[in-house]
Amino acid sequence: MEFKNLTNCEEMVMKTVWDADRELDLAGITQRVNETYHKEWKPQTISTFLARLVRKGYLKNYRQGRVFYYQILVPQKDYLGKMAEQFVEFWKQENVDVFLVALKKQMPTR
Repeated sequence: MEFKNLTNCEEMVMKTVWDADRELDLAGITQRVNETYHKEWKPQTISTFLARLVRKGYLKNYRQGRVFYYQILVPQKDYLGKMAEQFVEFWKQENVDVFLVALKKQMPTR
């Protein structure tokens, strides 16, 4: 599957959906995005991002009664793998070690 790049805003919405323990509707996604990312986005704004995510093939929506719910089509691990692959391809092999050292410094210690 070919992944279409996501904007930062689309990634925030998609991460919210990935992090949920169940399928969410627009109201649930709006609330979680605004709380998690300290936004004040209106439902129409979130709806626009969700429509883009559906068009790009990351989500599918379905109607239950009067409410639309969003179902994940691209698992988070697949997306992260593709992003890592693109990073390595862009920066080339010699910079991957530098990236991994910087990433390890950012990881919380246990």
